[in-house]
Amino acid sequence: MDGRSARRDATRQKLFEATMALIAEQGFSDTTVDQIAERAGVAKGTVYYNFASKSVLFEELLRYGVGLLTADFTAAVAGRPPVDAMAALVRAELAFIQRYRSFAQLLLSEMWRTQRDWQQTLRLLREEAITVIAETVQAGVDSGDFAADLDVRLSASALFGVCLVVALDWLVFNPEQPIEQVESAVLAIVRSRAAVNAQPGFSG
Repeated sequence: MDGRSARRDATRQKLFEATMALIAEQGFSDTTVDQIAERAGVAKGTVYYNFASKSVLFEELLRYGVGLLTADFTAAVAGRPPVDAMAALVRAELAFIQRYRSFAQLLLSEMWRTQRDWQQTLRLLREEAITVIAETVQAGVDSGDFAADLDVRLSASALFGVCLVVALDWLVFNPEQPIEQVESAVLAIVRSRAAVNAQPGFSG
């Protein structure tokens, strides 16, 4: 990567982070390009140079954030048997939300807003992340580690949602609680439905 590309990527990263923080604080409608530029420490024209509009910036923010999460999911399950992979997915999502809490708050709120220009983009991005979970669930069903009657896609969506809501509740109301305890609680919920054979990596 040459110096110009590196500077452009660094600028876009600052704009992403500024937008994410502002929208999490005050919502999309109340966030202005002037505020984004000020928070990022750049000129207003720099925002429009990198993104055609605030809506485009926000859509790219969603792509960026969910892309990071999907990459974390993919890395977490690599080479692991289904039971261990499921535990690794829970830990990966909790750790991601702990690191990017503002983005997680944003993601949760935007899932309820069906009138946004980027709703279809968000739907596709969410599917990419949940597909990694679904593949793990399906592998567990196929191996006999998970209950044969599981609805794979619904179970994957449920796990994604449970981790998202539990993690935000944890970080808002009990941030002093170790991530290991939160992970154990989520895994207990998953075990009760998936009827997984007891194994150390999934036993919490």
